[in-house]
Amino acid sequence: MNLKQLGWNEELAKDFKQYEIEGYTVGRIALEHKRMYRVFSELGELLAEVSGKFRFETRGREEFPAVGDWVAMSARPEEGKATIHAVLPRFSKFSRKIAGRTTEEQIVAANVNTVFLVNALNNDFNLRRIERYLIMAWESGATPIIVLSKADLCDDVETKLAEVEAVAFGVPTYVTSSIENKGLEPLHHYIGVGQTVALLGSSGAGKSTLTNYFLGCEKQIVQDIREGDDRGKHTTTHRELVVLPNGGLIIDTPGMRELQLWESDDASEQVFHDIHELENQCRFRDCTHGSEPGCAVKKAIADGALAQARYDSYLKLQKELAYLARKEDVRAQLAEKAKWKKISSGMKNRP
Repeated sequence: MNLKQLGWNEELAKDFKQYEIEGYTVGRIALEHKRMYRVFSELGELLAEVSGKFRFETRGREEFPAVGDWVAMSARPEEGKATIHAVLPRFSKFSRKIAGRTTEEQIVAANVNTVFLVNALNNDFNLRRIERYLIMAWESGATPIIVLSKADLCDDVETKLAEVEAVAFGVPTYVTSSIENKGLEPLHHYIGVGQTVALLGSSGAGKSTLTNYFLGCEKQIVQDIREGDDRGKHTTTHRELVVLPNGGLIIDTPGMRELQLWESDDASEQVFHDIHELENQCRFRDCTHGSEPGCAVKKAIADGALAQARYDSYLKLQKELAYLARKEDVRAQLAEKAKWKKISSGMKNRP
């Protein structure tokens, strides 16, 4: 495979130099399944796993390879296998907190140039979910693009488009319909040679349909929406990097049942900049937007300039981030303690 087609560039080449000297080969993670990896490389597709040293030195889930990562590996092309020794620095990563009570980062996709936030214009349309995806997209380092799919199932497209544009300031938004083949052509602009696009959205939003459209064939299984609640069935079951005929790449992802933030302080200000601007206009700098006089936030809600639902969403996300920060501090302390315990144990076992 051609590395440039896979997204290889000069910056990555600089990062790989130290491993190239050691005789390692570079590859890109296309698929991960229970710590086994399918890797694209100039030697073809290889089945890989991390080395024992890598596993020993790794402190958390986020340091293991993720789909989209570039890795340094010792390849055995005659066996179709390889051993991964290092992950090259990521220039972007889309992360969320792992589902459940565990406070741990899950990297959904790495080294992505553009994120297509796919939202269906049917009964599953949800502005609050779009806000959450936007925060995570901006925090990832990739450029977010909103794709409003299934326009053929919506009777008030213009109204919903206006609602999205009101919460997604400056983010390009495209209305599409795969059934009617409308609005899809402009999306090609974001998928040039070596450019990686990640598709993110809930189950049945139309991500697999988009993948098939760009591939020009039915690679991903597409199912009809469920009757009754108008929601899509879960079709994609794993994250996978797909090479497109034009040289671009797509990472299709499963719909996320839980979309919990990982880190997004700066991105929150970008997505909710209207609320932050109002907070700066309050009479008191420490205004809690409760009973204080001269509160610009309360006035905006009363005047209808700020939707109560948007402000409630903002408060919920702030509480979630504060809780996560507290949990992460404890996790970091425990991880550091475990690291030194592991090192100490290794020293004792040396002959």
